[in-house]
Amino acid sequence: MVNVTAVFDIGKTNKKFFLFDKDYKEVHKEYTSFEEIEDEDGYPTENLPALQEWLKSVFENILKASEFNVQAINFSTYGASFVHLDENGEVLTPLYNYTKPIDQSVIDSFIEKYGPKEDFLSTTGCFDLSLLNSGLQLYWIKHTKPEVFKKIKYSLHLPQYLSYIFTGIPLSEYTSIGCHTALWDYTKKDYHQWVYKEGLNNILPTIVSTETSINMNYNGKRIKIGVGIHDSSAALLPYVRSVKKKFVLVSTGTWSITLNPFTDHPIIADTDTKDSINYMRINGKPVKATRLFLGNEYKVQVNKLHKRFGVSEDYHRHVKFDYNTYLEIVKDFKHMFKWESITDVDMPSETKITYNKFEDAYHQLMMELVLLQIKSIKDVIGNDEIKRLYVDGGFSDNDLFVKLLSHHFRNMKLRTTDSSLGSALGAAISISDKKLNSKFLKKNYSLKKHVPFIIS
Repeated sequence: MVNVTAVFDIGKTNKKFFLFDKDYKEVHKEYTSFEEIEDEDGYPTENLPALQEWLKSVFENILKASEFNVQAINFSTYGASFVHLDENGEVLTPLYNYTKPIDQSVIDSFIEKYGPKEDFLSTTGCFDLSLLNSGLQLYWIKHTKPEVFKKIKYSLHLPQYLSYIFTGIPLSEYTSIGCHTALWDYTKKDYHQWVYKEGLNNILPTIVSTETSINMNYNGKRIKIGVGIHDSSAALLPYVRSVKKKFVLVSTGTWSITLNPFTDHPIIADTDTKDSINYMRINGKPVKATRLFLGNEYKVQVNKLHKRFGVSEDYHRHVKFDYNTYLEIVKDFKHMFKWESITDVDMPSETKITYNKFEDAYHQLMMELVLLQIKSIKDVIGNDEIKRLYVDGGFSDNDLFVKLLSHHFRNMKLRTTDSSLGSALGAAISISDKKLNSKFLKKNYSLKKHVPFIIS
């Protein structure tokens, strides 16, 4: 039998289950997805009963499997989501979707009591007040659903709820609390005073380190059960554990999140940017972050270019960086794209493309998108001395993105990594005592070095 660590990695769309061996190699994978259900207002939300049923059945089947010996299990999930339990441990409400709009009067009353927004940003690292800040969800329930609120014994962040399903022990941990919840005062390293004034501390369970695990007898078997971890913090962990020098990680996808885990100045005091946020490392240390809706904008604009030039939907995947095309564009550079999901001071009032070839327009698009990414990276580095830049996720294999970034950050060492397992691996590593060495990223993440192109 192979000794393994099991991880449930729960995204909003895909629900995945992995088994890793002692060297963190994936030896088994299952995944599923569920149709969303609706909350009491008809807003789409996670099918929590189906998720719970799937977790239990998958895990019980693995425990019966003769080829694997499960020694530990942990959970990685998206953030900004609470599960509310009554005194019998029963779920009280739907898992409210963090995109659900709430009445502006609730936000106004919150700001009136605990604002202004500037103070909030400087202490909590949250600018955009909405259900994306899960603390606001507790405030919203308390003031609009008081009968429900009175019944809440514990409010658990989603990763900790999954752990609770298996342990029955309610806990909180740093990465979920630190995920733009508006609950945490980074200057005090404690819950914000508004949390105490509203009495929310009474329903938030004891805080433990993310590395905490509980040794339990589960169905007659001794298993180490982790307390769960927020997925962005989980994805950062393998880098923090294996890279000894300071670095910034650009985690790309629908959102491009740039993370600086080495800053002494986590709060960004510029209240004009709601794309500056804080995360927390597993030990409670702050991580300064910026977010950019890069993958979403890329998808929108590339689809328009496909239609405009009459090329196939995957044509963009085969375009490689061309130095001469770059030189032509940069010689008389001007912005051509009006973004649909990003606001930028340099963008024109409408898109004006002057090229006859898809490749030229695509180079222009990538050059403009990379300028946005550069700003995001510079904002997160600030005055910190950082010489290493890691890029993972969808854009790590985009030739133009990597070459242009490498060119703009010539004074930094740029590396790309390829791991679709990022957050799942981080969850496995967080409850392991095993030390990672500097070869870990090379062996497990297909680490690649990139050299800037030569300017003639």
